[in-house]
Amino acid sequence: MRTTWEEAGWEELGAGVGRRRMPGWDETVGAVVGASGVLIVDTGATLGDGARLRRELRGIAGRDVSHVALTHPHFDHVLGTAAFAGVQVFGAAGLDTYLPRAREELRRDAVSYGVHPDAAAEATDLLVHPHHLVSGERALDLGDRQVLLANIGPGHTAHDLVVLVPGTHGSPAVVFCGDLVEESGEPQAGPDAVPGQWPAALDRLLALGGQDAVYVPGHGAVVDARFVREQRDALSRRFGVSRR
Repeated sequence: MRTTWEEAGWEELGAGVGRRRMPGWDETVGAVVGASGVLIVDTGATLGDGARLRRELRGIAGRDVSHVALTHPHFDHVLGTAAFAGVQVFGAAGLDTYLPRAREELRRDAVSYGVHPDAAAEATDLLVHPHHLVSGERALDLGDRQVLLANIGPGHTAHDLVVLVPGTHGSPAVVFCGDLVEESGEPQAGPDAVPGQWPAALDRLLALGGQDAVYVPGHGAVVDARFVREQRDALSRRFGVSRR
């Protein structure tokens, strides 16, 4: 018997679309269930996270995840990927060469934020690189529905990917934003951020999703287009980016 999104601890956002706010760092993991494929958006901070997400989605969808989309290369979004054996992994162009170079940095970051050193070492030892790279936009067929993967960065990192799920049956479009948008606090800009281009990335995000879409931040509650515009303007002021 299948479980509902709510029974599995997920939030249903539309027909066949849900997201989970993970414990610990409140990172969002998204999912889209189609007739012949199941997409997960980001995979959590450890292999244990990934394994739990895999089991939860099998209960919801009645079959295993078939595709993974990684929104950006931070530990809390990518280190669970190896738990999805045999799955096709998508990421922004350049992520395949960046992740091997960043392996030790990912391990240190995970440990510094509270991941057990053994769990961090295991996940980075088994770090999965994308099989498919997105430099512009790419449609992904899940059977009865398509989703759009779009490389709209740089911004939060040099490898930002977002996922657009078109609306169906009266449900609005849903956009998984990764950490280009954060609701639970001020957007985090680490040493790998590209702040001068971040506001323009949010312009592209808004053009992709439109006024009526549901925008799902990398951390925090679901927001609307107005919130994204306000965060774009705040980032412009914060980083001294002039707008015409």
